[in-house]
Amino acid sequence: MLRNGRTGKILASYPMEEGGEFSVRFIHSVNKSPVEDKYRIENGEIVVYETVYYNFGAGVQTELEDGQTLTYGDDGAMIVSGFNKPIADLSYNVSPVYDHVLWVNGEEVSLRQLCGEDRFVSFSYEKGKK
Repeated sequence: MLRNGRTGKILASYPMEEGGEFSVRFIHSVNKSPVEDKYRIENGEIVVYETVYYNFGAGVQTELEDGQTLTYGDDGAMIVSGFNKPIADLSYNVSPVYDHVLWVNGEEVSLRQLCGEDRFVSFSYEKGKK
């Protein structure tokens, strides 16, 4: 479920079951390159499991932690996986310059269009909610 991060108003809801995945793509505000954060539903929680990026820079992970791996995609992407970390308060400040795009259930959703002028969006998983 996506909500306005300030008011709590529901902006959209997408059906998702245990093991379902979604991602958020955006242009990094400092190094101006694409980033994709990938999430899945595990044990009723949103869990980050992978991040894909193309350039190092401020605000981008530069060291691996225990259990994490770095691989490279055919297109030069740096793929850090092995996070497997529940995110209790997943939220994004959606850029007025570069859009954030939600990829969910085979659909791309512009978070800038969804949020309007108030660009703070929070994500939650509520079992059984559509």
